Amino acid sequence: QVQLVESGGGLVQAGGSLRLSCAASLRTFYSVSMGWYRQPPGKEREMVAIITANGDAYYADGLKGRFTISRDNDKNTAYLQMNSLKPEDMAVYFCAAGCALATLYCDFWGQGTQVTVSS
Repeated sequence: QVQLVESGGGLVQAGGSLRLSCAASLRTFYSVSMGWYRQPPGKEREMVAIITANGDAYYADGLKGRFTISRDNDKNTAYLQMNSLKPEDMAVYFCAAGCALATLYCDFWGQGTQVTVSS
């Protein structure tokens, strides 16, 4: 059973930063794409960023430059560094594994971590 455990969410003021972590119990972590998605209140889940097995990173429009996705294959952990946070970034953030760039479908999902941005 694959488990993805997110951490690092919380309350931050607009303009602040947070770093989310996703610890994966996946022996083949090094070979799969990892993704971060978010679901704002009352809206559908949307892709934030995906990082491929070889480290190529892809971002949703408008997020590159503020958000940075990374991975540490030795620690089986993916990260999302979020800077200059805005109230519209407030959402539940989900980690995902085995994400396909073409479809944005992912095989495994975490439980999510809440990010609240106060104005």
